[in-house]
Amino acid sequence: MHTINSLGLFIKHRRKQMKITQESFAQKAGVGLRFLRELESGKETARMDKVNEVLKMFGHTLGAVPMDRNELLNNE
Repeated sequence: MHTINSLGLFIKHRRKQMKITQESFAQKAGVGLRFLRELESGKETARMDKVNEVLKMFGHTLGAVPMDRNELLNNE
């Protein structure tokens, strides 16, 4: 799914901008290393509370994002 992958890429890119390893970042965010690795790799299922702990490191949070309903219906 593109949206999940975009989230993973966002997190990976921002973490690298901070010049911090996955290990250090996971520890600072309070999540497991495996969780962070899977999230950055585009895992399609993840606990929202853990994702928010990661995003909090960048001053972000999960939220509802409007999308084109016609595009969604055409992809079925």
